[in-house]
Amino acid sequence: MGFEIDWLAFVQVFLAALVATIVVVASYSLGLRMLVRAGRAPVVAPAEFTDAITVMSEKQRARAAKAAAKAAKRSPLTDGQKQIARIAAILCFAVCALAVLGGLLLIVIGL
Repeated sequence: MGFEIDWLAFVQVFLAALVATIVVVASYSLGLRMLVRAGRAPVVAPAEFTDAITVMSEKQRARAAKAAAKAAKRSPLTDGQKQIARIAAILCFAVCALAVLGGLLLIVIGL
């Protein structure tokens, strides 16, 4: 009554997880890069935590938003290039979402 490990299955699961991680991280980071190139830098206000080390004030948030808007105006890309970058960002985020949903389906269905 001993355990027998199927090492080939172990390696397959490891490689699938590695490839999925690379696809999700690469597509998300490329999507963010394309979003910034399109002149739509995401400015997200930090959450207010009671034990936070630093919390941005309203003035600091406004300054960050103003700097992002100024950087978007200085973009050397034409309007057509910005549109292509925006579409590329959307496609990258879609690939990322599909990879995550595919992984969840594999877990739920158990293929």
